[in-house]
Amino acid sequence: MGFRDRLVDPKSPDRRPRRAAYALPTLFTAGNIFLGYLSILRSFKGAMVAASGAAGAPEHFAIAAKAIGAAMFLDGLDGRIARMTNTTSDFGREMDSLADVISFGIAPAVLAFAWGVQFVGPNTGEAFRKHLFDAGYFIAFLFLICGAARLARFNIQKNPVPKNPGRPDRKYFVGLPIPAAATMVAAVVFACDGEPLEWWPFSVVWMALLLLLGFLMVSTWRYYSFKGINLSKPYTPLLIIVLAAFIYGLWNYAQPMLLVMMSTYVGSGVLIRAGGIIRRRLRRAS
Repeated sequence: MGFRDRLVDPKSPDRRPRRAAYALPTLFTAGNIFLGYLSILRSFKGAMVAASGAAGAPEHFAIAAKAIGAAMFLDGLDGRIARMTNTTSDFGREMDSLADVISFGIAPAVLAFAWGVQFVGPNTGEAFRKHLFDAGYFIAFLFLICGAARLARFNIQKNPVPKNPGRPDRKYFVGLPIPAAATMVAAVVFACDGEPLEWWPFSVVWMALLLLLGFLMVSTWRYYSFKGINLSKPYTPLLIIVLAAFIYGLWNYAQPMLLVMMSTYVGSGVLIRAGGIIRRRLRRAS
């Protein structure tokens, strides 16, 4: 008897899963919400510790970033488990969207401001610092609202087609997924060991990155979806060796590897879009 057959209710004439089976993906979604909540609390704690002048603020910011990364891992699991157990439902989809707003919208927006803007040195001038703070509040909110709009668009579109469609045998996201944008924020904070930014040019660059992530989320640019990967089919030994090397590198060099991975994925949509524009102009010229 297979795993899915064990979850079938024997009293159901249409082979519906047992009621307890629906709780399995919901548990992963609840874990996603908890990690987002934990990240927000740690961001607040880091901000309060840094404001008091005590030591330990970077550790809180690093934990907040790690919680967002772990939430992305759980977010990828709950949908797969729901499909594996045949327990997909409207309730689960709505629950997952609400979890994403918390873990990948509010949590990274709070972390982005607390880590990247709040502790810019006071020697920059009180007026300039106030303008910087106002810009930080607004840009962090833009990141949040763009992420919420990205989720709403994803929920209502049945078969979205990106503005630059790729190969028909591959699956793509329309716009940067909100978990990827949030994990990009977390990867930068984690790579810096949670040390908050204090020099204003770095803070300006940080806010520019948040603006770029917000734009990419609401854009119609193509991003590769890994949903087409089938883990049940056999793969070559070379792929297993590469996967083992990847796990080893991630275990020993997590900070640079995560930053490079997320930067590559975020930049892939920009490069694909730029390549499409260049190819079309070359065709017109020829």
